[in-house]
Amino acid sequence: MSLAIEIKSWTGRPEGPVPKDACHLARRVAKGVMRENEVVRPNRLRRIGRIAVGWIATAMALRLLALVLPGVHVDGWVAALAAAAAIGILNWLIWPLFIRFLLPVTVLSLGLAALVINGAVIWLAAKLVGGVEVASLLDGIFLALAMAAANTLLVALLAMDDDDVYLHHARLAARRFGSTKSDVPGVVFLEIDGLAHDVLRRALRNGEAPTMSDWLDRGSHRMIEWETDWSSQTGACQAGLLHGSNVNIPAFRWWDRARQTVVVTNHPKDAYHIEREHSDKRGLLAFDGASRCNIVSGDAPHSLLTMSTVLGQGRGESIGREYFVYFASPHNFTRTLVLAVGHIFQELWYASQQRRADVRPRIDRSWPYPLVRAYATAVQREIQVQVVIGDILAGRPAIYTTFLGYDEVAHHSGIERRDTLVVLAGIDRQLERIAMAAKEAPRPYRLVVLSDHGQSQGATFKQRIGVSLNDLVHELTGIPASQTPKHQSEALWALFGVLTEASAGGSGVAKALRFATRRHRVDEAVVLGRGRREMMQGHRVESRTEPPPEVVVMGSGCLGLVYFPRHPARLSLEQIESLYPRLLPGLRKQPGVGFMLVRSERHGAVVIGPHGTRYLDSNLVEGVDPLAPFGPNAARHVKRGDSFEHVADIMINGSFDPDTEEVPAMEELVGSHGGLGGTQARPFVLFPAEWAAPEKPIVGAEEMHAWMRRWLADSGHADFAKTEDPAKPPSGSPSRFPVAQARARDRRSTGSTSPG
Repeated sequence: MSLAIEIKSWTGRPEGPVPKDACHLARRVAKGVMRENEVVRPNRLRRIGRIAVGWIATAMALRLLALVLPGVHVDGWVAALAAAAAIGILNWLIWPLFIRFLLPVTVLSLGLAALVINGAVIWLAAKLVGGVEVASLLDGIFLALAMAAANTLLVALLAMDDDDVYLHHARLAARRFGSTKSDVPGVVFLEIDGLAHDVLRRALRNGEAPTMSDWLDRGSHRMIEWETDWSSQTGACQAGLLHGSNVNIPAFRWWDRARQTVVVTNHPKDAYHIEREHSDKRGLLAFDGASRCNIVSGDAPHSLLTMSTVLGQGRGESIGREYFVYFASPHNFTRTLVLAVGHIFQELWYASQQRRADVRPRIDRSWPYPLVRAYATAVQREIQVQVVIGDILAGRPAIYTTFLGYDEVAHHSGIERRDTLVVLAGIDRQLERIAMAAKEAPRPYRLVVLSDHGQSQGATFKQRIGVSLNDLVHELTGIPASQTPKHQSEALWALFGVLTEASAGGSGVAKALRFATRRHRVDEAVVLGRGRREMMQGHRVESRTEPPPEVVVMGSGCLGLVYFPRHPARLSLEQIESLYPRLLPGLRKQPGVGFMLVRSERHGAVVIGPHGTRYLDSNLVEGVDPLAPFGPNAARHVKRGDSFEHVADIMINGSFDPDTEEVPAMEELVGSHGGLGGTQARPFVLFPAEWAAPEKPIVGAEEMHAWMRRWLADSGHADFAKTEDPAKPPSGSPSRFPVAQARARDRRSTGSTSPG
């Protein structure tokens, strides 16, 4: 007997037969596909089953913890089941009142209030039910965590999911805050940070991304590769994608000669300035759009966990609304904590397996990295998915969110290692969840999945030659060694952003948080650990209480930047050769150096490689062209970078092996991005097949932005109707290039360094 069932996709169109794979079919049926061409909501039996699983899991947790916690006592299974029922009823009665009146407190306490309320509900239930004793509130909190763990485990074992629960709470949010109904399709841009086109293509073939594979198989979407600029990192790429301009962003971190300090694109104040300098107030999300978990906001009026906006004041009420969907369930916070613990153990396991098998290249993955990884792969992912679902049911016209987990794990594990692909599969599962939610929206939605850049893999510069780029430059210049800015996880700064955003506002809780973190703030942002020490050092230089260092060496993936800050302007090739005669020859012969960009007084932009030199202004080559291995657009990218105000005195791009596509990171990372070479510069975009597609390859984030505006305009968004022709790259055009230039001049003239 054969069975063929057709389903409607999130576009509402028939999308062809479901694959015959039994598990896939069963999952689709469980989601409500009951007969041909009919989509219904999850039925009552499914909901009753989900409630029963939660009830049993709660009773099991009570019984088991009574054996290990001295403050918990349960007289048999009947008492446990009765207490579990009481907990469910109390949550049903109390939680809606709690989130109605105390939601901002929950958010601003980073969820701890929710955990305390959960513990209090359990303690109260024990008082109401005979045969159960919970001695203290602390015991109740432990029980809440254990119940979440048991429930999560049972749901996983029974192959159930929480899609209907997510949608239920999102509907509550839509009813409470209202929604925008429209026939104009909304667009959800779902960025998978750091995922290269070629890596995704192999993952699709190997079954690691079944949701995206399903869309492609059914013909609802198509996928193309695009090419980044020279600076293949999130700061430059998102500025280009969301604002249409990424000029003067040479790397993830650089030295600002005017301010005499290091700029890091995901630090809140620096991200604020980057957006201010590149925004024309008509970004991709400017017209009632939502920015979730990004570096810049695209001028979105609704912004959450976006680094350029986390310093905003007076957002307590709006933050509560943004988080409503997540905290609408009494179990979400405890469930997320349990997931995070699971991801920590997962990281410890995979790291030990790499060491045991002597997998190379590899780097140290010791504490606190497992905690940071868990934030990226579990905590932030859970929050952002539910917030995005809330945006969809609110009818936002354009939404953009960044999934950070793949990029974070690929940096430390490798771009296609087993644990990295497990994280990718988890993100792919969230895409399916979001697509299911789009069916419930007050307007049709189109989903776009893209990456801002890829990653390339390889042994680090230090692993290859035995010394870091910083130490090598100091040795060749004869300048005493100094501390260099080191790589700090994007996920770690995302966590700092959560703390900063939660404490920004005028509420009593926000003020209390600011007081509690007063010793851990730099430039108004909450910063912990090594990052605070490095920022304080830069702050002392910027405030002129300390002289700038004689040389600053920074890594941005496989891109190295060398500055001489005591000179007010960029040093020329001739000046460098005069002041530091050993430096360029010493760097040139290193196996980890692919090419160097310097500026000559006589020849203009000069690219120096191991066996040849290319003069970009005249396009003359002496010896072997150093840019030949890096693709046909390499000269265009490097020449553009040479024009940037913040370009380093010496820009160093790591070597590239065309056979293995490996590059050396100037930081201690296995997978890296930030320069040219390999898959780091080849991201992807997966978009609805009904949309116009480029006839020529898309080159640069600004050109990708123009296509995204075109798609919004073609979908009926009138605010984007007058837009640039995507076939003409907007880089350097009169409409956008001066935005960053003029605002940079304004900032230098006013000396402004703070938002406002």
